[in-house]
Amino acid sequence: MTKEECFYLGTIVSKFSYKGEVLAKLDTDTPQDYIDLESVFVLQGTKLVPFFIDNAQLQKSSLLRIRFEDIETEADADMMLKKELYLPLNFLPQLKGNQFYYHEVIGFKVREQSGKIIGILQSVNDQTPQALFEIMDEKKRLILVPVHDDFISEVNRESSELTLNLPDGLLDVYRS
Repeated sequence: MTKEECFYLGTIVSKFSYKGEVLAKLDTDTPQDYIDLESVFVLQGTKLVPFFIDNAQLQKSSLLRIRFEDIETEADADMMLKKELYLPLNFLPQLKGNQFYYHEVIGFKVREQSGKIIGILQSVNDQTPQALFEIMDEKKRLILVPVHDDFISEVNRESSELTLNLPDGLLDVYRS
């Protein structure tokens, strides 16, 4: 399994007990959806390694307390700290309408509400306080547009197009 075939679930942030349990901070609005997992992939260097789960339960609503098979001591748990957790993409629930996962819209043609093509969506930068669509226009200029529900008019999966209703003047910064 490669990282490209998976989505980031969260990171192991601390040990929970002397018996090897750990706490993982999940990158999701619904951590309860991941209580019954049988396994996860743990990023070890550049490889994803499967780890089987004996038990998992919510801890303080946003943390998942996990007991992995073969992780039985504090020393074992120490080796798991700060490790990233991944699951295969097929674990993601299907979204409909204008809801989408960032990875799903990469490569989509992006249009203005008027129908004019802005460019091709290269990536979504979610490392900033406001996530940004990174769109490459026909002149190879990078256009940054905030990812905001009010700006997204339509997500057309069949034609791989994203239609945006942008505030007047937003694109003028890039076109002058």
